[in-house]
Amino acid sequence: MKLTDTIAAVATPQAAGGIGIVRISGGDAVSIAEKIFEPVRGSRLTASKGYRAYFGRAVDAGEPLDEAVCLVFRAPHSYTGEDVAEISCHGGLYITQRVLQAALSAGARPAEAGEFTKRAFLNGKLDLSEAEAVMHMVSAQGEQAAKAALNALDGALSRKIHAVADKVIAANAAIAAWVDYPDEDIEAVHTDNLRSTFAAALDELRGLLSRFDAGQAVTEGVDTAIVGRPNVGKSTLMNLLSGTEKSIVTHIPGTTRDVVEQTVRLGEVVLHLADTAGLHDADDPVEQIGVERARKKLERAVLVLAVFDGSAPLTAEDVELLESCRGRLCVAVLNKADKGESVSAETIRQYVPAVVRLCAKDGRGYDDLRSAVTQALGTDAFDPSAAMLANERQKDCCVRAADCLEQAVDAIDTGLTLDAVNVCADGCIDALLELTGEKAADAVVREVFSRFCVGK
Repeated sequence: MKLTDTIAAVATPQAAGGIGIVRISGGDAVSIAEKIFEPVRGSRLTASKGYRAYFGRAVDAGEPLDEAVCLVFRAPHSYTGEDVAEISCHGGLYITQRVLQAALSAGARPAEAGEFTKRAFLNGKLDLSEAEAVMHMVSAQGEQAAKAALNALDGALSRKIHAVADKVIAANAAIAAWVDYPDEDIEAVHTDNLRSTFAAALDELRGLLSRFDAGQAVTEGVDTAIVGRPNVGKSTLMNLLSGTEKSIVTHIPGTTRDVVEQTVRLGEVVLHLADTAGLHDADDPVEQIGVERARKKLERAVLVLAVFDGSAPLTAEDVELLESCRGRLCVAVLNKADKGESVSAETIRQYVPAVVRLCAKDGRGYDDLRSAVTQALGTDAFDPSAAMLANERQKDCCVRAADCLEQAVDAIDTGLTLDAVNVCADGCIDALLELTGEKAADAVVREVFSRFCVGK
């Protein structure tokens, strides 16, 4: 793919709305826009200096399509760093598609997923972590997630990574100079100072990694399984959290036979919920399949909401569930609080520290559940203004960089040569520059932008 190609796509959602935008980017963007847009005052778009808006009509082969506004941006002062024209028309699906087809007929080609942002990255408008922040901004499902994405887009993570990388690069340069030019009058490298530099950088990376799980809970969501024996109120809890009658609720045990899934927001935390069949030995083969699926969801879930009938004594199945939750990220829910208390919270805490009493039927205890989940996930202290690793790719880069720094510190402590220390520091630098995209392979770049929507 050549950057000289001119691309076009609808940049607004594929649904009826007040406005629809067709974005065109590339060397011929303005001349293509001039073929399909006629300003009312007869202005030439190709004569525009940029940062101008023109009112007129979108046309296709001379046929009027709609009243529209065309914005013209000149390189490098645009989102992509190229010439850009954006035609805003009324937001009907038919109209926006007709304007897009006109742009394609006039010489543009269809944009690939994420290609506008990819061009911004390739043209130096964004680094890779900032480009990924654009995707998280689009998909943000809460205030804190949006703030965290905006903070990343403003370069918070990039600044943190560059600050760490600069320290390691400076130390590594001193090592290289000392090793490569022993006869020159170069200041000796003191291993104590070197170790202190690497240890401080390692602490910075460990701090980023320690905040990763909480950040994921806010921005990406947490795979969560609602589990328990039959008829303890799992489906009622699912409906409470989702705010809709997602799961069928009856007094008959075994009503839920398959996994029912829904993504919900509990406070500022996103939960990918799975309401599962009651855990028990079932005679019905269909019901037993549902139970097996429930057990698999329990095994794979990051967070478990273990539901018990708080108005009845614990059963053997309840104790078995508690045993399986020991050491897991789990909140125990003592449901049916409106019917009295027959289960001690202290008994449950022997297995699961976080325990809440709830009446899923009328919502009493909902705030306690929200607080317990927030504390369990560590999001109660989440700071959206702090630098944050946004995805597994960034985490992997950070892990590799931290591992290299640990090896560098160990090499110093065990008295290995500075050549060995130098190799470890090089590995750290490479991983950090891959995170920001400065040394990322083409395959990594393609993978990042393949996850974007078309038009962005």
